[in-house]
Amino acid sequence: MVACLIFALVGPLTAYAQPLTRAPSETLNLRVPGTTVRFDLAKVEAGTVKGGEGDEAPSTDIGSMLVLTTELTWDLYDIFVYQLDEPDGTSPADAVSRPSKPYVPPDRGFGHDGYPAIGMTRFAAEAFCTWMSHKLGVTVRLPTQPEWIYLARGGSDAPYCCDADAESIMSYAWLDANSEHSTHPVGEKLPNAFGLYDIHGNAAEWVMTDTRRPFAMGGGYRNSAADATATSAQKQVSAWNQSDPQIPKSQWWLADCSWVGFRFVIDATEDHVKILEELSNE
Repeated sequence: MVACLIFALVGPLTAYAQPLTRAPSETLNLRVPGTTVRFDLAKVEAGTVKGGEGDEAPSTDIGSMLVLTTELTWDLYDIFVYQLDEPDGTSPADAVSRPSKPYVPPDRGFGHDGYPAIGMTRFAAEAFCTWMSHKLGVTVRLPTQPEWIYLARGGSDAPYCCDADAESIMSYAWLDANSEHSTHPVGEKLPNAFGLYDIHGNAAEWVMTDTRRPFAMGGGYRNSAADATATSAQKQVSAWNQSDPQIPKSQWWLADCSWVGFRFVIDATEDHVKILEELSNE
């Protein structure tokens, strides 16, 4: 049975959803050590991705990965920000730099539990990955731009996942046409063929690039479908942090950016998979 239909059985399938024939991804369910908060990682097999549309687009080999199935939620990010995992400071993870406490509600009033964490800088997203690496005992990181494109497309070369188009992508994404100017709880739309939710829309997602200027991929709740394809990129600009009164401005939070978050990946090496499978059984 096709992957998108398998996952759609847990919720309503809209009339214009177009599934892509692929095997469903295997997932691992893990708990953040020292907490009761759990999250899912999808096992995504290796493949090749073109950096754009068309036969002339350059190709990149992508290794197998374990990928956070949703955008990172406040449930997870709060542990990192407020040190809810190690209140006595006894873990090596406690030595990792953590964000300053936000001076405005970081969720912008959209919603907190189950909603994507937003408004952090890419520096903060990388710091979270360093912290999570200590917690899990494996290397956690942001995806590269080609990796993110591969994950978003679900193994195809199309602009959107699951062979969707600008209309049917609404089955998979919160965009300007259906979001009501807000993020939404993760996982409410259909997943793509890799078992990844909200890969288009809801919150744009930080990636690693060869440039110094941070980029976020995939568009967010305020973008049109045309600006939320697998290759849609937003370059951080000064306006995203214009109203920050601090001098120098915060390296952790973007005062005027309510549409950028992230998801993390882990290289699916034999050692990493073994460690994570053992953790999933705890």
